[in-house]
Amino acid sequence: MSIPNLLAISRLILTLVVMAMILASPGNRAMAVAAAVVFVIAALTDFADGYLARRWRITTTLGAFLDTVADKILVAGALFALVEIGTTSSWVAFIIVGREIAIMGLRSVAALDASTVPPSIWGKWKATIQFVAITFAILKLDVVIGPFRLDQWMMGAAVVVSVVSAGDYFSRFRSVFTRSRDG
Repeated sequence: MSIPNLLAISRLILTLVVMAMILASPGNRAMAVAAAVVFVIAALTDFADGYLARRWRITTTLGAFLDTVADKILVAGALFALVEIGTTSSWVAFIIVGREIAIMGLRSVAALDASTVPPSIWGKWKATIQFVAITFAILKLDVVIGPFRLDQWMMGAAVVVSVVSAGDYFSRFRSVFTRSRDG
C-alpha cells in the first residue's frame, strides 16, 4: 500500500472522527476547535496524496478511486454533521453533495467510452473553497457581515463555485451524453 493511498484511507477514517467531534461540539468550544483542526488535517491529506502520487509517479486506478471517494465522503460527512447540529442549511448540503454525485455520474458515463474527465481548475477551487467554508462552519465564529455570519457567506461561496464547476464539467464533456451506443 503506497503512502498516497494510505493518506486517502486515513481521510476516510478521519471523516468519522470529524463527524463525531462536530456532533459533540454544540456548547463545547474546545471540541469545535479540535474538530476544525482534525478536519483541516484530513483536508490537507487530499492535497498531499495526489501531489505525492504524481511526484513519485505512482498514480494508480485504485489511488484515483480512493482519492475521489475519500474527498467526497469527507465533505459529505462534515456537511451532514453540520446540518444535524443546525450550523449549515440542508439546502447547502444538498447542492454540494448533489454536485458531487452528478460529477461522479459524468465520470462514470465517460468511462463507458474509455474517456476520462480530468480535474479542472474550477474543481480544484471548488474543493479548496468547500474545505475553507466547512472549517469556518465548524468553528462558527461570531463574525457577522450584514445579515449573515462569515461561515454562512463562505458556504454561499462554496455553493456558487460548486455549481459553476459542475456547469463547466458538463459543458466541456456534454458529448459523452450524445454518443450512440451500439448493441
